[in-house]
Amino acid sequence: MPTQPPAKTAQVRIGARGSKLSLAQSGTVQRRIAASLGVDPEDQAEVDRVVPLVVITTTGDRIQDRRLLEIGGKGLFTKEIEEALLEGRIDCAVHSMKDVPAVLPDGLCIAAVPEREDPRDAFLSRGPETLEDLTEGAVLGTASLRRQAQCLHRRPDLRVELLRGNVDTRLAKLAAGEADAILLAYAGLKRLGLGHLPKSLIDPIVCPPAPGQGALAIETRAADRDLPWVQALRHETTMITVAAERGALCALEASCKTPIGAHARFEGGALKLIVEALSPDGSLSFRHAAETEISQLADPEASARDLGFSLGEAIRAEAGDAIEF
Repeated sequence: MPTQPPAKTAQVRIGARGSKLSLAQSGTVQRRIAASLGVDPEDQAEVDRVVPLVVITTTGDRIQDRRLLEIGGKGLFTKEIEEALLEGRIDCAVHSMKDVPAVLPDGLCIAAVPEREDPRDAFLSRGPETLEDLTEGAVLGTASLRRQAQCLHRRPDLRVELLRGNVDTRLAKLAAGEADAILLAYAGLKRLGLGHLPKSLIDPIVCPPAPGQGALAIETRAADRDLPWVQALRHETTMITVAAERGALCALEASCKTPIGAHARFEGGALKLIVEALSPDGSLSFRHAAETEISQLADPEASARDLGFSLGEAIRAEAGDAIEF
């Protein structure tokens, strides 16, 4: 009898933004999915066939001259990709977790979070080693309201200028003298092979990064959340710490109008979390911290999320009308 040809592996289509960083992040996930499907991750041609990348330009990519809060919030980096998911044109999306809004469209979920890269902010400048070393009135370039508020809280004399664009664009603007210093996510620099560029790294307890910073979010349709290739991407510790940080995000209903930071970590088996909310000008800062033992609980992620939510609620109660949530 003739031999039957081997069955072709079903495709898993990844939706991603077209920036160099997004493609680098999605490429890492692409190879991991391919390996889980039995494809040699070193065989790029076969990887591309079985797990093709579908580049989708988002509104956030197209509009580069205004802050996100002026054009609809950080969901503009995910909207078109989520529409493709719901319409069945792709099977999953790879986002930077810090860009994912607290509430997702009906029918979609964050199904997996791979192991996290370093969550800290990186300080880059044309000379000074730290934020404190900048001269009085120096120009700090950033598009992040959180980074602006945290820096002005520490250095109210600084002048903050809007600096949007991809990593290469921001580095070029720094080199051209449009700013004396900039802040970028260290994780993104490392994924682009640029981890040597920062002058220093910001302490994540002194200045908590964006909730989920350094982590990737694998978004799928809710019905697909437990497929084997999805489960292969999950990193338990990261999913717990991110759940804690996003719990705070949910409690504060944070949009791009609300500067908030959150940093969760495990120390000696305990989950420790610090959450901060600030006024945009940095004059007000509200911080709460807590820790809990959750390793023996039946649902550590839910417990972590509850911890984050409780800290967010405590900040909301303390801040009252002083900060717009």
